[in-house]
Amino acid sequence: MAQRSFLSCLLAIFVSFGICTVGCGDGAVGDGDATAIDTSTDSSDTSDTSDTSDTSDTSIDGGSGDGLADVPIDVARTDVAPPTCTTRVSYGDAWIHGPSHGETFDVTDGKVTWDGICTDDGASSFATLSNGWKPYFGGHGNCVIALDTSCGAAEPCTTRITYGASWIHGAAHPAQFDEIAGRVTWDRQCHVGATSSADLSNGWTPTFTGAGACALSIEYRGCGGLYENPVVDADCPDPGVLVDGARQIMTCTSGGAANAFPIRTSTDLVHWTDAGFVFPAGKHPTWATGDFWAPEIHRVGSKYVAYFSARNTDGKLSIGAASSLSPTGPFVDRGSPLVHDAAMGLIDVNEYEAPDGTRYLLWKEDGNAVGKATPIHVQTLAADGLSLTGAAVTAIREDRAWEGSLVEGPWMVDHGGFYYLFYSANGYASPSYAIGVARASSPLGPFTKQASPILVTGGAWAGPGHCSVVDLPDGETEIIYHAWRAGKVGAAPGRLTLVDRIVWTGGWPTVPGAPSDHSLPMP
Repeated sequence: MAQRSFLSCLLAIFVSFGICTVGCGDGAVGDGDATAIDTSTDSSDTSDTSDTSDTSDTSIDGGSGDGLADVPIDVARTDVAPPTCTTRVSYGDAWIHGPSHGETFDVTDGKVTWDGICTDDGASSFATLSNGWKPYFGGHGNCVIALDTSCGAAEPCTTRITYGASWIHGAAHPAQFDEIAGRVTWDRQCHVGATSSADLSNGWTPTFTGAGACALSIEYRGCGGLYENPVVDADCPDPGVLVDGARQIMTCTSGGAANAFPIRTSTDLVHWTDAGFVFPAGKHPTWATGDFWAPEIHRVGSKYVAYFSARNTDGKLSIGAASSLSPTGPFVDRGSPLVHDAAMGLIDVNEYEAPDGTRYLLWKEDGNAVGKATPIHVQTLAADGLSLTGAAVTAIREDRAWEGSLVEGPWMVDHGGFYYLFYSANGYASPSYAIGVARASSPLGPFTKQASPILVTGGAWAGPGHCSVVDLPDGETEIIYHAWRAGKVGAAPGRLTLVDRIVWTGGWPTVPGAPSDHSLPMP
């Protein structure tokens, strides 16, 4: 009883001084994961109030490595003022932490800053935060941290890049760091020649003395934290994504499953929640017998339309459409295929609304299934999105060596006065599957293709393809697509969902560092 009173008093002292008692960076001195120390401080600011840390731990120690016993205490106190603000500290994927710390972030009272310095020690590197925490990271110069605080006025997303001692810079740039508005990333590739260089997503190429000497630490402030791919760690082929106000709606290919086209919702493109199905078991369209492929949900006027492919009763794959007052259903099929060809299967539908309000439908001829060509067509849609007008025009067909025997998976967007047609090519169950892009001055073409694909197999991922491309309220453009884990093409766990950022360069989209397999700032 005496021991309990002493520890309760000790906790009250900790709380009154704003000392974290849960997690605390795991890398603080005294923690079993720590292998080094450092010195640093900073005074930068940002904003976020999210907190999903493991605050259910009400023991004195809570795994923070302070050496005190894990003794339960009574946290229902009324004599301690609540914190006025908090900081969420998110750690990059190389962060060293114990198994008892399941989250990749901590939330602590008050404002926490970092001067960006990442110090090597043995095989690891570490940062020192202004509150004394010392998170450690595997590898040299591998510190990546995001700080989001509710202390003070909100600041826009900012990237601070701190360069190692071997960085080559001119006399006009005496500082050892740069701060850039927005999100800047590095693919962690160090290009070696007479010197070493790193390619940043904003086009910068910092150069370093020596071979393999790229040393960059990255801090994101006010960017909402960090994420890693995949964002859906389950089979979700051909993801179709709609941005609907403050949330996003995604649906995927379901094949022959009884529940057709799973629906997921999100508010950040990263964390997804199951939200039913376009066609639950027993609610399939009467004309559709199976092979439910490549769905998309779009807002059309005051309603939502789900476009999809399915096999018709005559055996031909056809384009369907079903409408609903909600993006999560229930959806009512139009009663017959929207596009049908008795001589050719049709798949991979995409709906696009131009800035003038005109709607278009794109789809692919499934010629590769019968040894024929695979043109992608585009045609104007009626205002209700449930019937076609005008005549179909061929937008593109397979005519590049990298495309193999097919093009498919169209998705159209407009940007900077051009219309961009993203597409996939080669076999979906192959590491050669990739994403290309063509552009035109009209949604009906003619389209000019970029010579090479913009997203190919690399790192932890193989066969990236069948994408959605969305613009976010902050002006960023994101690409959502599926990919296999490297070495597991055609095998479990299937095609997982990835998200990466598009950077527009010289009038064309690029996807630096993608498919990504490391921590990135939230979309």
